[in-house]
Amino acid sequence: MKNSDTKFGTTPKGVKVKSDLPSGLRELFVDKLKDIYRTEKEIAQTMPKMIENASCDQLVEVFSNHLEQTQLRVMRLEEVFSTIGEKDVAKKSETMAGLNEKAEEIMKENEFDYERHAAIITNAKKVEHYEIESYVTLASFARILGEEQAAYLLEETLIEDKVANDMLSKYTIL
Repeated sequence: MKNSDTKFGTTPKGVKVKSDLPSGLRELFVDKLKDIYRTEKEIAQTMPKMIENASCDQLVEVFSNHLEQTQLRVMRLEEVFSTIGEKDVAKKSETMAGLNEKAEEIMKENEFDYERHAAIITNAKKVEHYEIESYVTLASFARILGEEQAAYLLEETLIEDKVANDMLSKYTIL
């Protein structure tokens, strides 16, 4: 793989890498990295409640596996921070705060298993889509900034999130 090649394409021709870019892109990269770090930590805190409220064994298994993966993602993000020479500081994500609030509401309001199941899956898929788009952007920024190791780690997580989203889709209607 050439330096500009990624699992998802090539850095566009003419895009300047690392030292030629204004510091604003790096600041944005770090800011969004802090945001997704907080997101993953919040997911790790919320997931046990979702497991508890899951309406079938298959969904419990999917969420249990997702919790393990999320804990690994938190560690991987800490590695990304280390790789780029930044502190692993979490930044509050308004988007995730809203999705977590919705998850809590869903678990309280939906007393019937089928309705709760559908509502939990819907909310979990929204979270996965948010994560997928975040990791696509972060991996691209890392490549443009010449942070190859960070890009690789972020792309690993992106692949996992796509698989998780596909698994949730399989259990939308059980």
